[in-house]
Amino acid sequence: MLSPATYRIAAIWWPLALSWLFMGIEQPLTAIIVARLADPAIHLAAFGGVVFPLALAIESPIIMLLAASTALADHKQAYRLMYRFMMAAGASITVVHALVAFTPLYDLVVIGLLRPPAEIVEPARLGLMIMLPWTWSIGHRRFHQGVLIRYGDAKAVSVGTFIRLMTNVVVMLLSVLMGLSGIVVASTGLSIGVVVEMVFIAWRARRVVRERIPVHVEQPLTWGGFADFYTPLALTSFLFLASQPLGSAALSRMPEALNSLAVWPVLMSFVFLFRGLGFAFNEVVVTVLKEKIATFSELSRFALSLSALLAGLLALVALTPFAPFYFDSVAGLSDTLATLAVSSVALTILWPAISVMRNLYQGVIVYNRQTRFVSESVVVSLAVTALLLGVGVMLGRFVGLYVGVVAFLAGNVVQVVWLYWRSQSARRALVGTLPAQLPRSAP
Repeated sequence: MLSPATYRIAAIWWPLALSWLFMGIEQPLTAIIVARLADPAIHLAAFGGVVFPLALAIESPIIMLLAASTALADHKQAYRLMYRFMMAAGASITVVHALVAFTPLYDLVVIGLLRPPAEIVEPARLGLMIMLPWTWSIGHRRFHQGVLIRYGDAKAVSVGTFIRLMTNVVVMLLSVLMGLSGIVVASTGLSIGVVVEMVFIAWRARRVVRERIPVHVEQPLTWGGFADFYTPLALTSFLFLASQPLGSAALSRMPEALNSLAVWPVLMSFVFLFRGLGFAFNEVVVTVLKEKIATFSELSRFALSLSALLAGLLALVALTPFAPFYFDSVAGLSDTLATLAVSSVALTILWPAISVMRNLYQGVIVYNRQTRFVSESVVVSLAVTALLLGVGVMLGRFVGLYVGVVAFLAGNVVQVVWLYWRSQSARRALVGTLPAQLPRSAP
């Protein structure tokens, strides 16, 4: 029988998990549509191997605004300070995106550093141009999503993501009917979908900001305090998302480069359907501890149960005939690409469980405002991932897709171990106590 604490935690977790699930569905749907258009390997590789990883890397400094607003939006003064930062950072990073997409800087970054197969360079350039609205929209909606989560309207987050998904599908189908290429279909759908989601979340957050965020300020948030809290998180997301182009660059230098780059986004988007349910747990931990909804012991039990469930579900899919059916008939990959995907998916079975535990320990660290520990974990993870990718490139004997999966999975395992070690003191203070009794580091 489920305990009352489990119900309380689940009530916060499921709307956020549903939002991540909708985002997870977005990538496979995109791959399914693009795989049925002309030159699927080229356009899948261009979008999943260059455009999407680069867009993520560029937006990385503002992606952690979700964690920041969840943790720090204690009153209107803090909200206004972070809002000003979000707007300025969004504008600045959009300029960076424009410079990469529309100037010769693209050749330096993509051709000079990533060195992808020649046939995907120009499609990827066009896709990155179309994705220009992405960065600012992501920062704006993640900032207000954190406010909604903190003040009890997490369901709006999942509704917004569903609207984004539906918009994306409609735009892609219209683009297909217009006879547009795969890279244009994928980039246009994702870009417009995110803008629509941002508008909805901003509208939904207006009432929360007006009526629920307290006016009374017990401890003002200063720019210095915000910088101390947020800088490690921004560095964390930058390092984490910068590893995506690193993976593309490595796969481009290993055997079966084009096939690996084409399968990579399809495989990762499929696994993300399971991993994303664990990503939601970071904000769950912060919210539960700040609002004194449950103890850390109860959070830990929930996380362990969720880890086992997600790993079991992925194993059920990866080790049964469902995997070949999905990659062949649903994802629409060619026989060669589908075989490569099926042979790789079994390596990912534990990845969803690792994601849950990572966000459990990371959430405790963010709650305790020791965000530099999160940055450390990503540095260690990236070092392990880069080392294994480098070994794969130097050996030149193994298919790039296999090396990429093993390298990123190993990096995630090391990150969880680091976060577990760094969160020890915070966890000891939390176990068996009310969350309010944990001594908090000053912002």
